[in-house]
Amino acid sequence: MIHSSNHFDERARTWDDDPVKHARALAVAEGIRGQVPLSPQMHALEYGCGTGLLGFALRPHLGRLTLADSSDGMLAVAREKIAHARVTNMRTLTLDLAVDPVPDERYDLICSLLTFHHVEDVADVLRKLFVLLASPGYLCVADLDLEDGSFHGPWFSGHKGFDRTELGSMAERAGFRNVRFNTVLHVQKDESAGQSSFPLFLMVAEK
Repeated sequence: MIHSSNHFDERARTWDDDPVKHARALAVAEGIRGQVPLSPQMHALEYGCGTGLLGFALRPHLGRLTLADSSDGMLAVAREKIAHARVTNMRTLTLDLAVDPVPDERYDLICSLLTFHHVEDVADVLRKLFVLLASPGYLCVADLDLEDGSFHGPWFSGHKGFDRTELGSMAERAGFRNVRFNTVLHVQKDESAGQSSFPLFLMVAEK
């Protein structure tokens, strides 16, 4: 990951205090439900889960769900939420595919929300996610369209969003098929000095 895990560890305790983050997760979950035939037989992985906001939104429609992240702080909060809700079909996993081996488990659905712009080698991670996915299976990636750098600000060293055509081609080269995009939300940052409306896309790809 481009961001250090420490950056997210420090923000984990207050991450869920922001209602905008909850709204984003719900919008993406609805987008996934509209594109993917979810079922209680599915085992899903949320990659770069943070505190698991997207995973919790999808949980009622899935059989099992693994929340994976490289931040111990975020995963600690996710485990607390799982325990508090007395959920029995969710677990956490420490995973950063930039450095860790691909786990042996295979998943029917892999999803991520605003994770890919933190990934240095997107093509490499897409290839590894293809391996992690069962066949048939679905990959659902929600992230930003190309933006002017205002979303994070000048300190950010990751991707300033993505060109949909380029990302789709990258997914196809990784082995995915039937790759399609739609816009699920516009994120507003009115305090931004530059761009203030940021389209959030959902890429759905199949194996």
